[in-house]
Amino acid sequence: MDKICIVGIAGGSASGKTTIVNLIKESFGDDIVVISHDSYYKKHDDLSFDERTRLNYDHPSSFDTELMIEDVKKLKNNEEIDVPVYDYTVHNRSDQTIHVVPKKVIIIEGILILENPELRDLMDIKVYVETDADERLMRRIQRDINERARSVDSVLTQYRQTVKPMHDRFVEPSKKYADIIIPRGGENKTGINILTEHLKSMLV
Repeated sequence: MDKICIVGIAGGSASGKTTIVNLIKESFGDDIVVISHDSYYKKHDDLSFDERTRLNYDHPSSFDTELMIEDVKKLKNNEEIDVPVYDYTVHNRSDQTIHVVPKKVIIIEGILILENPELRDLMDIKVYVETDADERLMRRIQRDINERARSVDSVLTQYRQTVKPMHDRFVEPSKKYADIIIPRGGENKTGINILTEHLKSMLV
């Protein structure tokens, strides 16, 4: 493979990162692979379910970012990897993995991927998705109830105790490292088109 372009897409929880990733995927088809930082949440078999629900999943220490860095380096070196699978319904990493082969475009997405300097340095383009906090909270409630078997109370409690404080402390400040900021998330078709065309030009 001639060129591999690593794209980092960061932004607050439910900011529209996945929507943007899916729109970019439409343009690149089989030439793109996506790796989520969430897949690298640390394994907590030593804790009970109740204990796991009380962990702070929005702090950088909750991720095995070192493993992700190793995997991204392997992909850049045209090596295949096995990505962990995280099960949100039980708040723990599962025993499964997903086999990933290198592609021309490798997207790394997650709330904190721009926070880590070593991971950041592996990226050719760094993107931050910026969406209003109220909109992000509404999306998060809908997503976590429908897709992750959570209650409204549990979503709001987690948002108040960890999501918002960690966003203000780690996620928002990492925006300064972005090359491109896309306001309004997936609604910003112009911004997404500019990013997609820039990616295409880098791979020529």
